[in-house]
Amino acid sequence: MTDKIGIVGAGLVGSLLGISLKQKGFDISLFEKRKDPRKTKIHEGRSINLALSRRGILALQAVNIFDKIEPLLIPMKGRMVHDVKGELTFQPYGNEGQHINSVSRGRLNQTLIEELEKSGVLINFEHKCERVNFEDSTLEFLHGKKEKFDAILGTDGAFSVVRKQMQQLDRFSFSQHYIDHGYKELNMPPLNDDFAMKPNYLHIWPRGSFMLIALPNQDKTFTCTLFFPFEGDISFNSLIDKDGILSFFDSYFPDVLSLIPDLEEQYQKNPASSLMTIKSCPWHKNRTLLLGDASHAIVPFYGQGMNAGFEDVRLFVEMAEKMNWEWQSIPPAFSSARKPDADAIAELALNNFIEMRDHVGEADFLKRKELEAKLQDAHPEEWIPLYSMVTFSDLSYSEALRLGKIQQKVLDGFLDEGSDKCSYDKIIDRFNTLKKRESNINFPSR
Repeated sequence: MTDKIGIVGAGLVGSLLGISLKQKGFDISLFEKRKDPRKTKIHEGRSINLALSRRGILALQAVNIFDKIEPLLIPMKGRMVHDVKGELTFQPYGNEGQHINSVSRGRLNQTLIEELEKSGVLINFEHKCERVNFEDSTLEFLHGKKEKFDAILGTDGAFSVVRKQMQQLDRFSFSQHYIDHGYKELNMPPLNDDFAMKPNYLHIWPRGSFMLIALPNQDKTFTCTLFFPFEGDISFNSLIDKDGILSFFDSYFPDVLSLIPDLEEQYQKNPASSLMTIKSCPWHKNRTLLLGDASHAIVPFYGQGMNAGFEDVRLFVEMAEKMNWEWQSIPPAFSSARKPDADAIAELALNNFIEMRDHVGEADFLKRKELEAKLQDAHPEEWIPLYSMVTFSDLSYSEALRLGKIQQKVLDGFLDEGSDKCSYDKIIDRFNTLKKRESNINFPSR
């Protein structure tokens, strides 16, 4: 008899999970509280364009649908840093040919849902889950509908109903941390029927306590996202009238002001949304398991939220196959194995916010990046920069974090001595020595 699996949440992770499990021959019922997104206008102003990279691509390739997603992508080969005077500095993400990909969350979700339906899965839209019975794996919905399953998978996002039910259980740990900054999106229209800026970059305007980024879209617009404190002298709370808004952008982002004709109107209309990190443990109860943001939501500053969720799906399916789909054993095994990596990418994402807003334009940061690039050229098998480990490999997040902290300690020491005394071979020797000696190194982050 085919196992019957209930999935709660038809966002990016839930849709990919449904496709993966349907391909394995399971009877899938997928429930989503929202209306079918293909029948509603893609909502602008609260999306944050996504950056698809290797981990997410591997998960899409595993179910043979990357060819359907690839036409939605715009490659970005590095950061294009804008200073206050409008001068540009290019910082490549990796080696020649390596890039991340800008993609619309809405269009990606629509495409995944279409592929989900083609696979034979019926999605139950406008089905809000109200309660989970973990003892007999039953889902209860608004208006009294109940359905029993062999296993339940919660992929219903950062405000997961399935997780909230788990939070009522004994020995379930949960933390939710909002950072002081939020975000507001602005749309930069085409200029003379073309992109207003060079499209194959992630544009960034670092300004210390805040920053603006811009990602390209296929319609030749850019989605600009202002990451800004909610409170303070310069903040969402203080920036409320037309003159103040235009004066602020003229002072800090003058090149943007000239490229968004209705900037003040957009700023007033589009909401300021919050950003948070969610951690929970364990991710399971009996035959119910959380995946994606439902178990480990992170801030967007490493571009890994979606990629981590997609990687959850790939690793879960790989583990479940090895365990012969024993639904009583798979949830605790996956929860235990994946939790350290979820915690690691949460830390990396918060650290990268500081790097992006504070350091990318600093001389010391550029000096360090230049040294890292030369080290990688000289010793490509032994020195892979942290960003590349996270973005262009499938090395576990926890191992990437560990190695990144060792690299940081090594570079700090040699840069303190002076770059003229740096020997690439010496740096690599020191790195390899520490890597072997300190398997659980825990240096503080910069």
